[in-house]
Amino acid sequence: MSKSLSPAVRFDQPGHPPATITEFQGVRSLHLGTSWVQGAMRITKPDNIELEYIQMMMMWLLFIDQPRHIVQLGLGSAALTKFCYRRLPQARVTAIELNPNVIAMCQAQFALPSNDERLAVREMNAMDFVLDPANRNTVDVLQVDLYDEEARGPVLDSQEFYQGCADVLRDGGIMTTNVFGDDFTNYDKNLQTMELVFDAVVWLPEVHDANIVVIAFKNAPSLDFSVLYERAAEIKKILNLPAKTWVNGLKGWMLDQQ
Repeated sequence: MSKSLSPAVRFDQPGHPPATITEFQGVRSLHLGTSWVQGAMRITKPDNIELEYIQMMMMWLLFIDQPRHIVQLGLGSAALTKFCYRRLPQARVTAIELNPNVIAMCQAQFALPSNDERLAVREMNAMDFVLDPANRNTVDVLQVDLYDEEARGPVLDSQEFYQGCADVLRDGGIMTTNVFGDDFTNYDKNLQTMELVFDAVVWLPEVHDANIVVIAFKNAPSLDFSVLYERAAEIKKILNLPAKTWVNGLKGWMLDQQ
């Protein structure tokens, strides 16, 4: 049994929203001083991905099976960072997080490993990372989940930002991103902006709490659904992720576009 933590567990270095936690039925959730859940972890399975929409951010596995460098923009509860680091040992993993309170909380309460030759958690602005010429054409997979404490919509959603995201990707690279907001114009704005800079942009059906996961391709893929379903079965077997539902979502999107 895990001892329930006091709500007093808190990191609040000034100048950034404080990182706090709650626990319910064996799941620890991260908050930035508000009721919005910024990430979650099942305490008995710290390296698993607990939330469905975060699992969907791994959808790129349908197309890339041997990534060399995976980058998360926004650490959240470190679910993607830990999963990629633990389960994809051939890859380097970099996480970019502006808020030092989030990094400290993930290290203290969400089982985030220390940096090593494969893992780099960096305290910096995601915009600075994608605009740095040194990062161009160095990333296979970019996972973007950037929200502040109000969670009204993505913190960075300009054409300059998404162009930077495309620029850091290698040929064949993929970005997955969560587009969430309390205003539906958010979705359209983000999708239209992504479509200006990526070769192909696909979004899956909405999952819990109005989260919509988008997959954006630097180079448009050919979608062979028989191959994708085979790949989904492998992902389920090896990584225990519900990849068949991702393929169903892609197929549904294709039908909707026709």
